[in-house]
Amino acid sequence: MSNVLKTKVGLKQEEEMIFRCDLGNLKMDNLYIDEKNIKENEKIGTSPTKLLALSVLGCLAASFSFCLQKKNFSLSGLEGKAEVTIARNDKGFWRVKKIDVEMNPKIDTPEMRKRADQCRKFFEQYCIISESLRTGFEVSVNLNY
Repeated sequence: MSNVLKTKVGLKQEEEMIFRCDLGNLKMDNLYIDEKNIKENEKIGTSPTKLLALSVLGCLAASFSFCLQKKNFSLSGLEGKAEVTIARNDKGFWRVKKIDVEMNPKIDTPEMRKRADQCRKFFEQYCIISESLRTGFEVSVNLNY
């Protein structure tokens, strides 16, 4: 197995600050990013900030679930929420300052709780998204005219 994996996504501007997302060969209806300054219920899509929070939440939930599967348990349910805190930095730009994640797995038995407690100790380190955000990573930008 290679030590490097790559995936590509894309977008195309539909109008002003609304972009149609291209998720490659994923079979789904159109996904839109909508950063227009209009009321929430009038938006066509979600904001990149919400997608970031959902990425963190989804990755952590998958890591926890995978850990339990490795211990021969499957969850009968898991719900979660992520709250993003956005604030201005020293230069006055809006930045994501924090993402609080709450996950509520359905744990039915003492044996399952014991195995879940084992997973609690290390499942986060397997989440690509949260650990990458915690440690930081390079973002290179090419603006081609």
